[in-house]
Amino acid sequence: MMQNVHLAPETDEDDLYSGYNDYNPTYDTEELENDTAFQQAVKTSHSRRPPDGVTRPMTAVRAAGFTKAALRGSAFDPLGQSRGPAPPLEARNEDSPEEKIRQLEKKVNELVEESCIANSCGDLKLALEKAKDAGRKERVLVRQREQVTSPENINLDLTYSVLFNLASQYSANEMYPEALNTYQVIVKNKMFSNAGRLKVNMGNIYLKQRNYSKAIKFYRMALDQIPSVHKEMRIKIMQNIGVTFIKTGQYSDAINSFEHIMSVAPNLKAGFNLILSYFAVGDREKMKKAFQKLIAVPLETDEDGKYISPNDDPHTNLVIEAIKNDHLRQMERERKAMAEKYIMTAAKLIAPVIETSFAVGYDWCVEVVKASQYVELANDLEINKAITYLREKDFNQAVETLKMFEKKDSSVKSAAATNLSFLYYLENEFAQASSYADLAVNSDRYNPSALTNKGNTVFANGDYEKAAEFYKEALRNDSSCTEALYNIGLTYKKLNRLDEALDCFLKLHAILRNSAQVLYQIANIYELMEDPNQAMEWLMQLISVVPTDSRALSKLGGLYDSEGDKSQAFQYYYESYRYFPSNIEVIEWLGAYYIDTQFCEKAIQYFERASLIQPTQVKWQLMVASCFRRSGNYQKALDTYKDIHRKFPENVECLRFLVRLCTDTGLKEVQEYATKLKRLEKMKEIREQRTKSGRDGSGGPRGRRDGSAGSDGGQNCSAGSRGERLSAQLRALPRTEEPYDSSSNKELDASYVDPLGPQIERPRTAAKKRVDEDDFADEELGDDLLPE
Repeated sequence: MMQNVHLAPETDEDDLYSGYNDYNPTYDTEELENDTAFQQAVKTSHSRRPPDGVTRPMTAVRAAGFTKAALRGSAFDPLGQSRGPAPPLEARNEDSPEEKIRQLEKKVNELVEESCIANSCGDLKLALEKAKDAGRKERVLVRQREQVTSPENINLDLTYSVLFNLASQYSANEMYPEALNTYQVIVKNKMFSNAGRLKVNMGNIYLKQRNYSKAIKFYRMALDQIPSVHKEMRIKIMQNIGVTFIKTGQYSDAINSFEHIMSVAPNLKAGFNLILSYFAVGDREKMKKAFQKLIAVPLETDEDGKYISPNDDPHTNLVIEAIKNDHLRQMERERKAMAEKYIMTAAKLIAPVIETSFAVGYDWCVEVVKASQYVELANDLEINKAITYLREKDFNQAVETLKMFEKKDSSVKSAAATNLSFLYYLENEFAQASSYADLAVNSDRYNPSALTNKGNTVFANGDYEKAAEFYKEALRNDSSCTEALYNIGLTYKKLNRLDEALDCFLKLHAILRNSAQVLYQIANIYELMEDPNQAMEWLMQLISVVPTDSRALSKLGGLYDSEGDKSQAFQYYYESYRYFPSNIEVIEWLGAYYIDTQFCEKAIQYFERASLIQPTQVKWQLMVASCFRRSGNYQKALDTYKDIHRKFPENVECLRFLVRLCTDTGLKEVQEYATKLKRLEKMKEIREQRTKSGRDGSGGPRGRRDGSAGSDGGQNCSAGSRGERLSAQLRALPRTEEPYDSSSNKELDASYVDPLGPQIERPRTAAKKRVDEDDFADEELGDDLLPE
């Protein structure tokens, strides 16, 4: 048992420093030259001393993983990998309450995220459903936490985010009462810090509901609960209060809010609203001061010069190219465009009222703008001044103002010349219009309005091919130039290139979905292409846009009539008559329709209206008398014929019917009327002989007016006069079989020509394929060529 016990050697306890001079001979540097092992190690590649059996103490490096075991042949293993793989982790208990709470909390967060994503994608209904689902699961989560842990461990941040998202989704879906209730839950809970600022959102909802008093109340409550360090938020709330005051008409309170904002943190919106408030109360001097404040608002954008390369350094050019159109540059452009819009709108608003005349007011605004950072807007204000002259119908002053820009820089000169060209075009002074159009194009070759105006002047001279080239160039410079696209469609229609014209108008329809002119042109082209079904379909779309347009309704009625659908034709003609009861063609068709359907009494009111519109045309009064005669009211017919004879004593047809009616009824006046009729017929024969002899004597045919249908002696309208021709239906009606034919004079009956004669028929098929130019101002080009 004692064989394993090693006794410590005896030492001299009095010598405290014994052994300190003893050292390992390995560290004896003085003897290194004589150390064979060291010299041998120096000569080796790794300078390692061969082992000599002397062990070195390893205590100093034990922490790094070196142990004495390494000297006994064990491998170097500082990480303890030789001990084998680590034991497996303890399996997680899925059924534990803590794990269930964690999973449910994760699911609530996912639902809130999905709700926000759906809202950003525009799916508001799905966003609301996700928000509601998140709210339900969050309430379950709270109950489970209360059962497992203490109430103070509840995740208030998660509860706040769920309620706030739910209120936002209610508001987005315009469910304002539910949104307000949800916001109230958040605001009244004292555990939610800084929840008072949500009263701004509640004020916004009341503003949308037009409950302005409550909106102001909540804005002010939110303003009281937001500390003064949040300066920007307080300014925005005060701006909301000012806007609400404007909506309620409390302009003095609005002025106080906006003046405070402009004195503390001036911005463009507040400055513009301040001008509106002063304009509403009519304070001229304050309007001027507010405009100067608006002009002085700093734009806070970098100068445009930094986007221009100062040299040809490739690296600098690459950097400039990269930042030339990045998001920051786009934001700067938007801010500058918004500032210019506010300034231009404010100037146009106050210029007519701040001085004795709008011209003096514009001059004042121009001078103020010239002295500001927006000096380039001065020219735009001058052009607006000219446009104001146009609205005042003072064309001479407008022209004089625009002519002042002829010596300006290119862009302004081009804009002024474009307007001058358009003015002269409207006055049919095509030479002047062409001259200024050339000036506008030469000043700015890429100005689509200038090119369109130039095309218009060429179109007016009949050179349609060249006009199309100008319109095409305008479209190449600006593919959204709808005027050029519309005009090139008209040009192709003039050139009878109907497929290309249809393509242009269909493209335009994709841009301007509810343009009545475009819809009409498409329908008209289909009619010219002899496709009545498509024409009717597009006219139906046109009527859905302009349901009270009588021309479109009558056009659709004519198409149904040409297709043989009389009932549909009657419906649209009647609607057209209801909206515009003075269209002779519509009145004519309706009268003929009732005669054709044997309702002569109803036809009388239409022909009577026609006689009121054209009292010098005897044919309408003859048709009224004819309707009385057809309906069996002979006494009324006789009275009507007598009245016609008093107004038109030389009308042959009226006398023939008077002779006939008086003969059948045995009246004494028959001889008088018969004598007059014989004299008129004799005069008619003499005139015809003179006309024939004159034509034979001159050796060529001479035009004469055929008076056998409606009147004699030039009282009848010409066969080609628009709006004065009876329809083919009237002409095609059978000659009246009178109930007193047995006693009538056969010679008179044979020579009688019904007033529904062939020379006043109105063709309904081929001839109606031509578009009436007055229907939609078909050839008025460049309606909207004034630049914005």
